[in-house]
Amino acid sequence: MSTICAISTPYGTGGIAVIRVSGEEAVTIADRLFEGRVSLMDAKGGSVHFGRIQRDNEVLDEVLCSVFLAPHSFTGENTVEIACHGSLYIQQTLLQWLVDEGCRMAKPGEFTQRAFLNGKMDLAQAESVADLIASQSKAEKDLALSQLRGSVSGELAHLRERLLHFTSLVELELDFADHEELEFADRNELTLLAVEIEQKLAALLASFRTGNAIRNGISVAIIGAPNVGKSTLLNALLGEQRAIVSDIQGTTRDTIEDTLVLDGILFRLIDTAGLRESSDTIENMGMERSRKAAEQAQIIIHVMDDVQCTKDDVRWISEGMKGTVIEVLNKIDLVEGFSLHGETNGNRLPISAKNGEIEPLKKELVRIARANMQPSAVMLSNARHYEAIQRAHEAIERVQQGLKDALSGELLSMDLQDCLNALGEVTGQITNQEVLSNIFSKFCIGK
Repeated sequence: MSTICAISTPYGTGGIAVIRVSGEEAVTIADRLFEGRVSLMDAKGGSVHFGRIQRDNEVLDEVLCSVFLAPHSFTGENTVEIACHGSLYIQQTLLQWLVDEGCRMAKPGEFTQRAFLNGKMDLAQAESVADLIASQSKAEKDLALSQLRGSVSGELAHLRERLLHFTSLVELELDFADHEELEFADRNELTLLAVEIEQKLAALLASFRTGNAIRNGISVAIIGAPNVGKSTLLNALLGEQRAIVSDIQGTTRDTIEDTLVLDGILFRLIDTAGLRESSDTIENMGMERSRKAAEQAQIIIHVMDDVQCTKDDVRWISEGMKGTVIEVLNKIDLVEGFSLHGETNGNRLPISAKNGEIEPLKKELVRIARANMQPSAVMLSNARHYEAIQRAHEAIERVQQGLKDALSGELLSMDLQDCLNALGEVTGQITNQEVLSNIFSKFCIGK
């Protein structure tokens, strides 16, 4: 493979930037530009060296070079990471010099792709690298780190290994088809294994709802009649003026989305248009979008004020919602003598969005999120993994049915192989170049 280089730190000016070089000639090429007390060619793996980057007597910068020798590096290849000052001029000039010396610019995700191809990690772990970089909350970071350490990969590898053993025995029987009395794969043991695998795959599929919520954020729709303070509440939760606030009804004509992290949990907040009877075509379109957003949300904050909370007809607003509904009584600061501390109004949570007194609501959001998340040791969060494991689950169910119906080994073998292939797609044991290109093209350059 050619030797590649790229900036691994975010683009822009900063205190320090890191340029990564990886490939068989990485140390040789970097050493041509490096001047220090020790030649990089003589450096030990895992060592760091101070010196200067220079060419033709022109000193570009003082740097630290970290040397990693194959196979003990992220990519499994010889790697040099050059930490220079974060000037854009220095970064771009250093890249130019490296290319002049024989490197080529890395493609998006090419370092991680090489780590996968060199057996440093499987495909599921490689994908978790991108998730870890993109994580916005502690829960998302913890989940990505767990997957990077092999929580999903280890579970699937164990299941696949046991299933492969029985598949081999079933296919061995096919080689002795002339001797029907021979049975290498004990059907009772295979039945027990199929039941165990089906249950574990079902549990993984069930975990995707929680994993996906952790990865993409728990959706929270803020709904209610016009002028009850929905946009004010959104602004209070975010701590900034994200939505326009006005006394004029129908100001919010479309949904407004933003994210919020509470107690390490990512929430996706959706401010919606006020729901009411209206003859305005545009407003009705906005309300239709609002209702659809609320129907798909995992948590619904139904905002009311002191006037509307006594009306029975406000109930229709949150009817049919699948998520957990929090009924909020806003503008409680206008109620004389009412304290926000320790008091409720029936089942409604009293707040004052205008004054920023919304702590009870924040605590309730975290409580509901934690109750619904129920994290497990092994959790799916990737849609590609979910789809593959769903196919594996369907295949193992066919195996179970085939065993009940006493199907031939040939038919059982087909379903067993389908299950093995689907599991192998998650970890990259079974894949194709198109899938790999699609996955790694979504990575940032330099990772």
